[in-house]
Amino acid sequence: MIGLLQRVTNARVEVDGDTVGEIGRGLLVLVAVHRDDSERDVARLAERMLSYRVFPDDEGRMNRSVVVEGGGLLLVPQFTLAANTKKGTRASFTRAAAPEKGEAYFRQLVRICRDTLPAVETGRFGANMQVTLTNDGPVTFWLES
Repeated sequence: MIGLLQRVTNARVEVDGDTVGEIGRGLLVLVAVHRDDSERDVARLAERMLSYRVFPDDEGRMNRSVVVEGGGLLLVPQFTLAANTKKGTRASFTRAAAPEKGEAYFRQLVRICRDTLPAVETGRFGANMQVTLTNDGPVTFWLES
């Protein structure tokens, strides 16, 4: 699994003009599922996202996680992150999970995160989404499980 984690001051996802997920200070994470991912990968990505230290402590060092910070988490499914872009000018999606598996694992990731963090919002799987964010820093990390 892939999680493209971005520290944000705010983020929002809209579908057909309606806001389906919105947070203030926290993390926006774009999520992709590989075809060979397992449930263990889902749990590991959740653990890493929730504990990754990206927020500053009193000295300005990135030593605080979203859980410690009490921030929000906006999870957005984005299968294009699983693309193979090594050749040519068109991406190949053979490494991406089938939609059924991708959605099931995305929903499992959301459930795990909501067990730890109360403020978890999501995009809509399979929808054409418009994502608006203010990246804080900017701070962006690519996490894989």
